[in-house]
Amino acid sequence: MRIFEAKLTYSLVSPGEAIALNTPALVVAYLNSAFEQSPLQEAFYCVYLDRKNHPLGRHLISLGTATSTLTSPREVFRGAILSGATGVCLSHNHPSGDPAPSTADIRVTLDLKEAARILDIDLVDHVIVGDVNADPLKVGYFSFHQQGLL
Repeated sequence: MRIFEAKLTYSLVSPGEAIALNTPALVVAYLNSAFEQSPLQEAFYCVYLDRKNHPLGRHLISLGTATSTLTSPREVFRGAILSGATGVCLSHNHPSGDPAPSTADIRVTLDLKEAARILDIDLVDHVIVGDVNADPLKVGYFSFHQQGLL
């Protein structure tokens, strides 16, 4: 039987003052460089937050294909618990550019909302990042919180 040790490691993402991630546009700006690393694949990130929504860090939960990525509450909340986060903001990209949520996106978000409630961790938002030019609404992202789905 193999026994593993869990560790948190930190690498600087952004120097300077931490900005509260209290709007979807700020979440998109915070994660912009992360999504640029694999623009043709869906990537699912979790941003761990303190009580005032300042980021404690971000974690790539999964890197998928051009049309999907997998995630589960176990992967999302493992890092949140280890980092002592009081809130999380979820985000993934749509390589097609259209940030409209799929049925699977909605289902996963509702599952993660229930898991967050049980763990007493605030699910602040789930932001789907697209491209403003491919977005029929010309916003470039979709916020579950703004749309009243969280």
